[in-house]
Amino acid sequence: MVKKLSVLALAGLFVLPAVSMASGGPNVQDLERKIEELSRQLEELKAAMGKQAEVDKATSAQLEDLSDSFDDFDERAEDWDLASRFKLYGDFRARYDYYNADTVFGRELKNDSLWTNRFRLNMRVKATENVEFKGRLAMYKTWGMQSAWSDDSGEIRPVFDGNVTRTPIGDSALYVDRAIVNWNNIGGAPVWFSIGRRPTTDGPPSQVRLGTDERLATPVAFFNYAFDGFTLGYGYNWSNEALGSGKFRFCYGRGFEDGLLQDNRINDTDFAGFNWDIAHKGTRLINLQAFGVFNAFNYPNFQDVLTNATIGDATGFGDRLNIGNLFHTDAVYQDQIANWRYFISGGWSQTKPNGNGMFNDLPAMMMGLSGPNTDDENGYALYAGVRYDFDNIGFKLGAEWNYGSEYWVAFTPAYDDIYQSKLATRGNVFEIYSIYDIPAGEAISKYGRAFIRLGYQHYEYDYSGSGDWNVKPYDLGNAQDLMALQMLGMDPVESADQIYLTFEVFF
Repeated sequence: MVKKLSVLALAGLFVLPAVSMASGGPNVQDLERKIEELSRQLEELKAAMGKQAEVDKATSAQLEDLSDSFDDFDERAEDWDLASRFKLYGDFRARYDYYNADTVFGRELKNDSLWTNRFRLNMRVKATENVEFKGRLAMYKTWGMQSAWSDDSGEIRPVFDGNVTRTPIGDSALYVDRAIVNWNNIGGAPVWFSIGRRPTTDGPPSQVRLGTDERLATPVAFFNYAFDGFTLGYGYNWSNEALGSGKFRFCYGRGFEDGLLQDNRINDTDFAGFNWDIAHKGTRLINLQAFGVFNAFNYPNFQDVLTNATIGDATGFGDRLNIGNLFHTDAVYQDQIANWRYFISGGWSQTKPNGNGMFNDLPAMMMGLSGPNTDDENGYALYAGVRYDFDNIGFKLGAEWNYGSEYWVAFTPAYDDIYQSKLATRGNVFEIYSIYDIPAGEAISKYGRAFIRLGYQHYEYDYSGSGDWNVKPYDLGNAQDLMALQMLGMDPVESADQIYLTFEVFF
């Protein structure tokens, strides 16, 4: 371009004299001035072109760097894709509890303030299109303690496989609460296989009281036990729109591994049964479950032999033993009408003891009046609740009631109540509660939510030993049965009141 401009400039020099002559004569001063002006413009143009060359050089260097970046873009995109496959979400709960209990023989047991923290981290990731992993880690501890708190109620409450991560009396470590692999759409059919540590805690209708409104586990709440096992399931749709869909699951699990023992005095404890979502449409669920506990253990503290210094092995709490089988059938119906959520649930339990007996009358055994109780004993329970949602102010108010009979056995060592499982109660439990969604702005993700839960529970026990299948349930209103409890040195809780307050955040 510079060369072209120079040629044009020379051409101009030749033209100018001709023009000057044509106009009547040359004007040397005017010609010199124009030549100087053209020379100055030519120098400015050269300087501008030099600067542009520097800019072009810098741009070329940047393009080379960008080209290098694009060379490894595919590799970095793959890394980003791997990271995006993992879904992480969780929840945190701080809880305050006040508990006051009166025992049969006049003692008062009281804890004015029990504070706990619970943190849970969920993860979900696909290995292939139809195989995925789901897991949950949990930390649950009492404020100010790294070991079990004192409990003078006389309950045997060891932390074992069925309630670890569910009982706040351990340390502040993270434990594996759930870890399962699902193989879905097997053979292109609505069939799946799942294996690992099962989602078997806080089942329906617990989500209504816990404020999540989404199903939290497979089994009905009368089975609340963390265990390892597998499930084979089948899904279907009803032709009737109102009935929605359904799922049928066969489940197997292990509640206790006996290990390699010389005398083979105790065998593995296994679970097996089915859970059937007969119909599920929106908030409506009709669910039926039936399961058996085979080779049930006498007590769950598997590390140490538990003895009673007064009456020794007559308690049934000496050597670890298998004491028979236990069978359960439970059902729940839940639905919503306008702002009313409600449910009704029922359970039936039956013990089938072996020669070691279940529900043994220990004083009679001590005096030689009877042997172990080998009779089948039947128990039943009822559970109902209702909740009204004030959607315009983010407030919910609910009430629940449950009742358990004399020989009722709920399989609920992983319950969410602090001191005693309300669904295992042989007697009545009344509860009222409220849930308030904190007005803290819009949720950052679909999991985001924060609320406060305040509740009151009142326990009225008719029989001793709620949740236990070893010792006979003694009638707390019968003088003869009270004498038997005195002989055993037992002073069970007769009534209790509990107030709880939680601050819960899901993220």
